[in-house]
Amino acid sequence: MAEHKFSDAALSIFTFAAYHALVSGDPVSEVVLDDGHGHKASPEGISELQDAGLLEMDGDRGAFNSEGEAVLADMIAHIRAFKN
Repeated sequence: MAEHKFSDAALSIFTFAAYHALVSGDPVSEVVLDDGHGHKASPEGISELQDAGLLEMDGDRGAFNSEGEAVLADMIAHIRAFKN
């Protein structure tokens, strides 16, 4: 997996996906980027993930490709490893 340095805008999209994965216990392969009720992902974050080749648009959703899913899984593993 390539090393990435993400902006906070891009990280917020991964964080949203990680939240849903942690709450549901299921892997997340896509996220809603505009729910039509005022909650929208950052356009800059979307572009950054698209430019990095990690996210593909599908209407109001973004689908992580296999590398994007691997980055998300790594982030979730780091969250789970965090001990307070």
